[in-house]
Amino acid sequence: MLLVIASVIIVISENRKPYLSVFWIMFIVLLPGVGIAFYFLLGKDYRGRRTIKADELARLDALRDNAVGDAILPQPPNDKYRKLADMMRNANDTPLLQGNQVRIFTDFTPMFEAMLDDIASAKEFIHIQFYIVENDEVGQQLSDLLIRKAAEGVDVRLMYDSCANLFVHSRYYDRMRHNGVHVKSFQKFLPALFNREVNCRTHRKIVVIDGHTAYTGGMNIARRYRDGINHGVWRDTQIRLQGPAVAQLEVSFLSDWRFCTKKLLDQPRFFPNSNTNAIKQSSNNAITQIVTSGPMDEWNTVMQGLVQIMAQSQKYLYIQTPYFTPPHPVLLAIRNAALAGVDVRLMVPATSDRGAITRLATQSYFRDLLPAGVKIYLYHNGFLHAKTIVCDDDFTTIGSTNLDPRSLEQNFEVNAFIYDGDIAIRQRDIFLDDQQHCSLVDPLRWQHRPRLQKFLESSARILTPIL
Repeated sequence: MLLVIASVIIVISENRKPYLSVFWIMFIVLLPGVGIAFYFLLGKDYRGRRTIKADELARLDALRDNAVGDAILPQPPNDKYRKLADMMRNANDTPLLQGNQVRIFTDFTPMFEAMLDDIASAKEFIHIQFYIVENDEVGQQLSDLLIRKAAEGVDVRLMYDSCANLFVHSRYYDRMRHNGVHVKSFQKFLPALFNREVNCRTHRKIVVIDGHTAYTGGMNIARRYRDGINHGVWRDTQIRLQGPAVAQLEVSFLSDWRFCTKKLLDQPRFFPNSNTNAIKQSSNNAITQIVTSGPMDEWNTVMQGLVQIMAQSQKYLYIQTPYFTPPHPVLLAIRNAALAGVDVRLMVPATSDRGAITRLATQSYFRDLLPAGVKIYLYHNGFLHAKTIVCDDDFTTIGSTNLDPRSLEQNFEVNAFIYDGDIAIRQRDIFLDDQQHCSLVDPLRWQHRPRLQKFLESSARILTPIL
């Protein structure tokens, strides 16, 4: 009983959203053993702590600023996004950077081939961070190349999430370690299980090669990203970046490396000067901000940025996400945009890879959106894993962030905010192509679905905080 009372006091003292506090208090009181365990594993608030000391981050930022030089812009050329860019800079210390080349991939195979080619050409260093790195033929292809590059004298580092790769045999990582690759797991599962940081997981996907080329987005390293799943393709989105924005992705990687290893790699060689003049001559000169968020950050930056994007969209707002159980600010922003006359379209997979509960929880939110005029598309050509938003032919964001509480409030995430018409139009066309493989949810038919279906959806929604 004393443990239950102490746990309830801790929940109340964290001053969190009332519905979350009530959820955890009821869980702890009704199922004390399970509730307390789940709370400390999944529900604890870690804000106020840091993954890297302020002075250490300042050193990395100084190296970044020196490398990017005059690529830093005071504001975007379109005044429409000035508040968004300022908010991201002030909350996340991320500059607005011009002179970037961006290539969008929607298929794993061409992305993986391009990434392997870039890694094979590396001369100085390779820094890789993925949520999932599996020991299948795709993961073996990557590990073989990393071992080869390490033998050539290239400085190679690989970071992966421990919980997501719990069933990958340690021999896979040990082979790389024994052959010169620096390999670190983010939050080793068993030690973390007994401390308060067990639920702090990196969902980021970052590859930085020699400081001039980078990859980020939604794709991991596993066979299913290449071959798809039983009911079709694995549809995802990743970008290849060249230019000054690469330096900000390197800051993110090195910050996480510092968290994992307790070693700060504040070396100028990881931040070579960006040749922005050469890039500006190309037809693709995207202004980009790299935005990160995590459970220990002072501000919930990615979510705040997405809400701002939704609020200021004027013509259209197209959203793709594999998991849609949004916190209230996100749900409200989407609904408000539709009520304001914006063409709002939400695309989610028809079938979830996480089972029926996640699918039912997602569907429970349809009744909040359909009456406002949001068009909801169910993707049937496999599994939609892309995390993208595009609006008004002038802005897009592509990254690792899902529209669910885990991504928006608990995971370490990274998104590229791209202020560029050409990239936005490209992403808009991708969305419209995907729309051809979707069914549009009919509001009237949805309203009259069986009562049992409605009850199951509402029951699944209650579990949103622990999904």
